[in-house]
Amino acid sequence: MKRDDTYIEKLQRGMYFSKKEYEDGELPVFAEVREKLPSPFVSARPEWADCYWYALKILFRNTHKPKPESGYVSNFVDAAFNDDIFLWDTCFMTMFCNLLHPYVPGIRSLDNFYCKQFDDGEIPREMVRDTGKDFMRWVNVYDKPLYSYFHNHYGFRGLGQVKDLDYEDMYRPDLGRKVEKNPYLTLDNLNHPILALAEWVSYCHTKDVERLHLVWEPLYQYYRAFHYHLRHANGMYVTDWASMDNSPRNKYLGFGIDITCEMVLFAGNLLDMLDVLESHGYEEKDAGERRSFLEKDRRETIAVIQKYMWNEEKGFFFDVAADETQCPIKTAAAFWALLSGAADKGQQEKLADWLEDEKTFKRPHRVPVLAADEEGYNPMGGYWSGSVWAPMDTMIVLGLEKCGLRKLAKDIARNHLEVLNQVFQDTGTIWENYPPEFISSGDADHADMVGWSGMAPILFFVRYGVGLCVPEGKDYLEWTLDEELLKEGSVGCENYWFAGKTADFKAEQTKEGIRLKVKSRDSFQLVVRYGKMEKVFDIRQKLDTVLTF
Repeated sequence: MKRDDTYIEKLQRGMYFSKKEYEDGELPVFAEVREKLPSPFVSARPEWADCYWYALKILFRNTHKPKPESGYVSNFVDAAFNDDIFLWDTCFMTMFCNLLHPYVPGIRSLDNFYCKQFDDGEIPREMVRDTGKDFMRWVNVYDKPLYSYFHNHYGFRGLGQVKDLDYEDMYRPDLGRKVEKNPYLTLDNLNHPILALAEWVSYCHTKDVERLHLVWEPLYQYYRAFHYHLRHANGMYVTDWASMDNSPRNKYLGFGIDITCEMVLFAGNLLDMLDVLESHGYEEKDAGERRSFLEKDRRETIAVIQKYMWNEEKGFFFDVAADETQCPIKTAAAFWALLSGAADKGQQEKLADWLEDEKTFKRPHRVPVLAADEEGYNPMGGYWSGSVWAPMDTMIVLGLEKCGLRKLAKDIARNHLEVLNQVFQDTGTIWENYPPEFISSGDADHADMVGWSGMAPILFFVRYGVGLCVPEGKDYLEWTLDEELLKEGSVGCENYWFAGKTADFKAEQTKEGIRLKVKSRDSFQLVVRYGKMEKVFDIRQKLDTVLTF
């Protein structure tokens, strides 16, 4: 029986998030705060700065104060795709917005999702920007145990040719999986559980422990929702299209390598957060019991990934069909195994080999979401049948960094940065996605997409051009200097913000070596890397110093 379309508006929401009312200030005007924003520079690549400032101008334009009737509780950045806000878009956007605190409400944008959380932990992936209402196509108005509107009802971007998937059959009691409470949302609305990743990346840069305390409970309840509604009896996680609208993988799903790895990552992020909270004296509810559950669940999920999704002969991770056979399509979703920790050392190396394979994933623009040797690969992009997407490149780069494959991470990030900047020079804008075979906008139709495409001109510029970042789990700032860029001029950033501190950085090559200038009113430890060399400096409060490296 179909529920009344208004039933969902009558439900209590946001019970796990303590922020109940709108609390925020007026939105800054870009022109008025520009001089206070981080100002990165690489004199050998002045066009990078041009694209950076253009991206910031668009980002400020896409920053909003919520309408009173929406029920949202914080100012927010918007993906700029349509009139809705999107969870996984926003999660990736927060990663470059961390650099722009407090002038852009990056991580606070996620508050508006927590405040719409249901009592069973579900959080909608998509909501209407102005009204705060749910996107009704993704609401479970049929009161089913689990189903996908996109697959079963909505012939969009070629999915009308995809076979109907009977998710209810996958949850038969005789398969050992009984669901007593139906989800509020459809499977379309329950994908990419990466909220905890966004919060953890933000914490690593900001060191805002109070923020972790604010979001720990809603995040844990969100994890339990996925575990309850999407975890199959075999231990893998069900998915439909995972926001990859027209990917050739869709007709085989099944169980997604991405969402199953993301649940491993989710559990790991929650455990890391719990470590931080406990070290700062916070006592979270049922912390010991929850820790044990997350540790056990993480181990078990890695085990099923290894059992069902790894193909030793091909050296790759694959999606799995409903009959538990591997899907025959190589997609970039497999690389979630790097970031999540689901891949062992040997598997990490094999995945890295694929990223260096010019017949599949190492195309002129890295990394296409579909391997170039797969049927249906579109060299002009074709949306999710070949395009290069900022969130997928970011996931891959972060995963490589986590596995210690730093050079490959930098190579991919710099390639994406270089291509995006060249296309910006040619077209004057930033696109939603890019073709893998051509240095152009391909068949993309969304311009000024900042949006997650701000990742390269903002975060990749600062992290892999200038070289500044706070490494995951560390309390120091790292500055990795690029030998080639320094040969052609100076590199640095003014007003670089991290962990409540602000500093100016400049490096230039002289006859004596690499001359560093660091100016700050704050104290912090700086680790400088140059080639195979590394030095540690204690930057002291109100110190204006010159260091020869």
